[in-house]
Amino acid sequence: MSGFAFATIADLSEGFRRRAFSPTEVLADVIRRLEMFEPMLNMFAHLDLGGAQVQATAAEARMMQGGLLGPLDGIPTSIKDLIAVAGMPQRFGSRTTSATPVARDAPSVERLRAAGAVILGKSTTSEFGCKGVGDSPLTGITRNPWDLSKTPGGSSAGAAAMVACGLVPYALGTDGGGSLRIPAALSGLYGIKAQFGRVPVFPTSATPTLAHVGPLTRTAADAAAVLSVIAGFEPRDPFSVAGPMPDFQAALMQGSRLRIAFSPTLGYGRVDPEVAAITARAVQAMQDVGHHVDQIDPCFDDPIEMWTAEFYAGVAIRLRAALEDAPEMLDPAVLQVLQAAVAQDLRTYYESVFRRYEFREKVRQMMEPYDLLVTPALPVASVDVGVDVPPSLAERTIVSWATFTYPFNLTGQPAASLPIGMTTAGHPVGLQVVAKAMDEATILGVAAENDRHLGGIALHTMQAAYL
Repeated sequence: MSGFAFATIADLSEGFRRRAFSPTEVLADVIRRLEMFEPMLNMFAHLDLGGAQVQATAAEARMMQGGLLGPLDGIPTSIKDLIAVAGMPQRFGSRTTSATPVARDAPSVERLRAAGAVILGKSTTSEFGCKGVGDSPLTGITRNPWDLSKTPGGSSAGAAAMVACGLVPYALGTDGGGSLRIPAALSGLYGIKAQFGRVPVFPTSATPTLAHVGPLTRTAADAAAVLSVIAGFEPRDPFSVAGPMPDFQAALMQGSRLRIAFSPTLGYGRVDPEVAAITARAVQAMQDVGHHVDQIDPCFDDPIEMWTAEFYAGVAIRLRAALEDAPEMLDPAVLQVLQAAVAQDLRTYYESVFRRYEFREKVRQMMEPYDLLVTPALPVASVDVGVDVPPSLAERTIVSWATFTYPFNLTGQPAASLPIGMTTAGHPVGLQVVAKAMDEATILGVAAENDRHLGGIALHTMQAAYL
C-alpha cells in the first residue's frame, strides 16, 4: 500500500505548504483505502464523503492562494458518534435514537472546521459510551486492525481503528471512564484526555461531570497539534476551564527530569504477566533517561462504585424512556448496569458524590511529591470481539475490567495512554501517564520522549504490515 497511509499531521501539512500534493489528492487516497478497510473493520457510523470533498476542495483553494489556516487544514479526520456534527445524525451507538441530522456542531467540531479539517463522518461507539469494547446494537462489531478477532477497545472504537490502520492521522473521541485510553492501549496509539473542562463539551453530556473530548493519534506531536485547536474556554460549557492555554507544542520539547510515581496495580488491579513485564521495561526506560521513579503500591481502594453511580445514573436518565418502554432495544449488558443505576436511592447516590470529592483530595495529596503517576493502561493486551469482559477478569463489569482508567475521570486530572511495545502475540500495550491538575504539558513532554525511545515500535510494526 502506498499513498498517504501513516502520514502524520506535520507530513501532510508540510506537503500542502510545498504544494507537493493537494488536499483533494489526500482525500482521494483516503477514500480508496477506506473502501478496502471499512468492510473489514467497520469504523464508521455515518459517512459524508460528499461533504468531505467540498471541504478538501476549499482547503486546496486556500493552499493555492498561500492561505492555509494552520496545520490541520485539508487533513481528513472523523468525529465519534457521541459528539454533535451539524448535518449528520448523532446516534450514540443506539437504536433508541433518531436518525435526523442535528443542527449544530459541538465546540470541538466548530474549532476543527474553523481550522480547515476535512470531516469524513462519524465513528462507531459502544452504546452511549457504556462499554470498554467496540460494539453496539446499532453498528455491530468494530474490529482491531492489529488482529481482526480482537476489539480495538471502546468506547471510541471506530476512531481508534481508523487511526491504527493509517487511514487518518487523528480522530476525535471521548473519555468518560477510559474511552480514549482503553482503545489507545489496545490499538497502539496515543489517547489523551486533557484536564476536565479544557476541551469544552456541548450539548451537555449524559455524564456531564466525567466526560472529556480528545484525540487519538499515532504520535505525541499529532496529539499536541489537535489539542492546540480544540482546547480553550467555551461559555456554553459550565465546566469549561478559563484562563491562559498551555503551549502544547512547546511542551513536546520539555527536557526536565521528573519525579515519577509508578504503581503496578493501584492496589487492586490484577495484571497479565506479559503486560506487567512490558510496563516495567517502559518504566525502567524512564529511569534510564534520567527520571527519578518511586514505586508506590497500593495507592487507594477501587473507586468503581463511585464512578458507576455517577456515570450510569446519568446515562440511565437520558435513556429513561427506552428503559421503561423498549428495553429490548438496548445492548443487554448496558441495560443491566443502567437498571442497577436507576435503582439506587437518592441518599446512596449523594453519599457517593461526596465520597468522590474525598477521593479527589486523597489522590491530590498522594501526587503532591511527584510530577507524574504511571500505571499500566490496561490489565490485558487484547479482548476478543463480541466479549464484554475479558475472561481473565470475569468477576469485573463492562468498565471495571479496565482497572486503571476510570479513577482519573473522578479526579478530572489529565491522563493519557502511551504505546510502549507489543506482546509476543503481536498485541499493543499501553502505559497510562497521569499528571497533576492542569498539567497536560508534562504528559506531552513524556509522550514525545516516548516517541523517541519506545512509541515507534508499535507504529513501525503496523506500517510494515500495511504498506
